[in-house]
Formats: sequence, C-alpha cells, structure tokens
Amino acid sequence: MTKSTRLKRAYVETYGCQMNISDGELMEGILANDGFEIVEAPEDADVVLVNTCAIREHAENRVLGRVAQLNGLKRERPDLVIGVTGCMAQRMGETLFERAPYVDLVMGPDGYRGLPDALENLEGYRSDRGSNSRIRGPQLAILDLSLGENYQGLEQRRTEGPTAWIPIQRGCNHRCTFCIVPYVRGPEKNRNPLEILNEVRDLTSRGVTEVTLLGQTVNSYTSMDLSFPNLLSEVARVEGIRRVRFTSPHPNDVTPELVEVMATEPAVCEHLHLPAQSGNNRTLKRMLRRYSVEVLLEKVELVRAEIPEIALSTDIIVAFPGETDEEFRDTLELMRTVRFDEAFTYKYSAREGTPATRLPADEFIPMPEAQVRLEELIEVSRGIQAEINAREIGRIDEVLIERVGRYPGQILGRTRRNKVVAFDGDSERIGCYTHVGLERTTGATFAGKETSQPELVGQS
Repeated sequence: MTKSTRLKRAYVETYGCQMNISDGELMEGILANDGFEIVEAPEDADVVLVNTCAIREHAENRVLGRVAQLNGLKRERPDLVIGVTGCMAQRMGETLFERAPYVDLVMGPDGYRGLPDALENLEGYRSDRGSNSRIRGPQLAILDLSLGENYQGLEQRRTEGPTAWIPIQRGCNHRCTFCIVPYVRGPEKNRNPLEILNEVRDLTSRGVTEVTLLGQTVNSYTSMDLSFPNLLSEVARVEGIRRVRFTSPHPNDVTPELVEVMATEPAVCEHLHLPAQSGNNRTLKRMLRRYSVEVLLEKVELVRAEIPEIALSTDIIVAFPGETDEEFRDTLELMRTVRFDEAFTYKYSAREGTPATRLPADEFIPMPEAQVRLEELIEVSRGIQAEINAREIGRIDEVLIERVGRYPGQILGRTRRNKVVAFDGDSERIGCYTHVGLERTTGATFAGKETSQPELVGQS
C-alpha cells in the first residue's frame, strides 16, 4: 500500500482524568508526526479515537453510548475507523467488540507508539477490498502492558495556552482494593528527570508559564537517585516557569522534604490535592490505603503549619463494601475537621478484576442507600466550600488568565490556590498574569474585578 492511500484526518475525544487528557495530546502528537491532520469534529475525520477512563462504571457506560452515536457516522461512511483507547479499552479488551461491534480498534495505554501502524493495517485490509467495501475488516486489539514504555522521544500535540500537563509517571504500585489503575496501566514507571526538565524548558520557549506534573501517585516518583521533592524543586527553578502544580499525590508520600520544597520554592503553588478516600480506619484498611485517619490528620497539620495559606482538596468514596452508617459518619466528621476547600465525591463503583469485588456479596451497599450517602456528603462538602470561599471575599489574588468565560467580554483565570475567578477582560490577554479582587462567590467559583495594580505579564 502506498503512503498516498493512508487515512489522513483524525479526531481524538477524551474522557476522564488529567492523565487521559495528556494521553490524548500524546496520540494527537504521534498521529500528526505521521502525517495526519488533527480535526476538531468527528464528522470531519477518517479516524475517530475515543480515549477512555475505567475508574467508574458510569464513565464506561458513557463511552459505550458515545461510540453507539458514532456508529451513525459509520453507517454513512463505512470506511470510518472507530477506535477505543485508554483504560477502558485495556480493562474490557476484546469484549468491547462484543458490546460495540462497530468498533475497529481497541488499544490500551501502552500501545500508542504503534497507533499509526495499527491504522495502516486496518486501512490495508479495506483497500484490498475496494474503497467502497462494506465488508467488516479485522478488529485489532492491542493490549500488551510494557514495563519499559514511557513514550520517550515522542511529542505531545499540546493545546494553545499558558498551561501544560507533564506526565512524569505512569502506572501504580499501591494496589488499593477499589482501584483498577494498576491493572490497566501496569506498575509504576518513572520518566527520566533530564527528559522532563528538557520538556519544561521547551514549553517555556512556547510561552507556557505554568506546568502540572502528573502521576498516579506522583509524589512517589524517583528516578536516577532523584526524589519527587528534588524534581519539583528543579522544575520550579526552570527559567520562565511562574507556577508549578502536581497531581495526584498519595498521603503516605507527603513528607517533610516535600512540604519544605512547597513552602520555599516561590513557583510551587499553595494548593495540595490530598485524596483521603474515607474517614474511617476500618474502611481505609479494607481499601488498602496504608494510612490511618490519624496519620492523614498529621499530614494536614504538617502542611498547614508550613504553608498557612494552603488550599486543600480531596477525593472521597462512600458506600465501600461493608461500610456501616457509623463509619460513613466518620467520613463526614473528617470533612468537618479538615475543611477541604474542594472535594471530588463518588459512590463506590465495582470494577471487575479489583480485589474489592471479591468481598462478600452481602457487604455491597444497595444503590439507593449509596446515593443517599453521596448526596449527604456532597451537601456537607459544598457547605464547607461555600463557607471557606465566602470568607475570602475581599482578597486580592494573582490570577493567570486561562480562557474566555461563559459570557461575552468575560475571561477566566485561576489563583495560585486553584480558585477559579471570572472577571471582565480581553481574551487577547490569555496567558497574562494580573491581580483580581474577589467580589462574589457562587460557592465553588468567584466573580471579581481586576485591580489597578500593574499587570504581571506572563507572555506577550
């Protein structure tokens, strides 16, 4: 098959976490380097890749619904290639072809380097049968996990803007009983720190001033005798970097060394995501989280003692199998004690292949009861967030302008403490820093007014 017959237009649609977003940019970069045009809508594409999350059943059902919609395009254009990539693809494997027979390609997170070859194989089969053939081609499943694949030497196709995600770690060694990630992304693999620092320097040359370091347990990173606190410090000192964030850390690796770097490096933002998951020790033990509530509270105290302005966010799961109402109340008490600025809340979702699914059947919480617990947790969390943000009215914060707002003439920015602020301004100033007075809050976000302080230019 000649190069001229290759599929040339690709669309990548991503669901899930920041790592998935970064993986979507990686796939776009791989395809663009192979000569594909990256388009903005599936209707314009020869190849549609749905990049997926497997953390919760709801996310997978959403993807199945989406690929069913895309099959409508395939009926109009039988040569359209539909691929499902990412964590859900790795978890479901070839059973995806049974659930969605119109899918042509299933590819796990370690297969992206071979994406152009896989698409070429699919097109070759169809070309042999004529461009208008309605005969279904082979359905390729590329699911091998590779201990060595960290995508060295491959470039992401990043969206324009002043911020960038930088994956420094893939996979996870923790094996929490509720989590599918170690089974779909494999064990922890850490990137070479020299490659990471070169990537940061390259990004600054393109006008990026804020980076977020990504990993499943990002603060467990170690490579070439460089620990995560060391790497964080090195990144924070790269010329042109104004802000550094990281996610998602594990509480066990929130060490005095890490907190010292956060407190002393000016570029490291005053925000820490600290996934608690539960406020009850028995539940934490059954989750295999490897810390107690008391240890978690010690971590909170350590961070707040060194960084009084720190904003804390968390993840919480309710209705884990066997969780009693009293144990759920312990989680509410943890929320009231710590007073997180933001909480991402979920009811337990069984993931086939994880240890938690093997717990006794009578311990699984009925969905109606789980939903009641979730709604109560959300009410408590939002109430705390609203109280915290209400007390911040009147603050003047440095804001990085990131994008246009919902209304004409409005722009959105984010403070160092990860608070979103909407205010009047010109979209041409995206990428610049300014100061904004916080005037109102909806409970979760702020409305503000730019102050008369001189603008801090982040990029021209």
